[in-house]
Amino acid sequence: MTAQPTVVPAEPRAARFPTNQDLDPVRLRQAFGVFPSGVVAVAAVVDGRPVGLAASSFTSVSLDPPLVSFSVARTSKTWPDLRRADHLGVTVLADHHGEACRRLAGPVESRFDGIAVSVTSAGAVTVDDGLARFDCTVHREVEAGDHLVVLLQLHAVDHSGDLADGSSPLVFHRSGFGRLR
Repeated sequence: MTAQPTVVPAEPRAARFPTNQDLDPVRLRQAFGVFPSGVVAVAAVVDGRPVGLAASSFTSVSLDPPLVSFSVARTSKTWPDLRRADHLGVTVLADHHGEACRRLAGPVESRFDGIAVSVTSAGAVTVDDGLARFDCTVHREVEAGDHLVVLLQLHAVDHSGDLADGSSPLVFHRSGFGRLR
């Protein structure tokens, strides 16, 4: 029988944070930016035209019921229109979608120029070559400071399986796009 090594906990050190001056928005954005995230397109047909946005705050929430979430600025001019849709499409963008992502964050009238999309009978819009596509409805909105956390209930999913084509997710990191290696 082999003896198990003894683990001696390290003495906790006092945390040394600068004063609250460190919480200015520029420094916070820089600090938040060190955490990479994927990027999704959230889109639907509203008043007969596609409406959408890009979000880097997407996450899975629950399997039962199936829920996901993303955050949107309370000052968003797009979300008030998009939230009126019966169904929303959410597309996990691939590493080759950098330009599409920039377009989805740009001028409203040209957000879907050059982007191949599909539309469900309920009006959910998804990017055709996304890594995963979800058909959703708004489950709940939670006010969270200068943002809204939007919980979406999933109704259908389509994904590209094993990614045999070599695609990987579009990654947003330090205010730029990258890819997984």
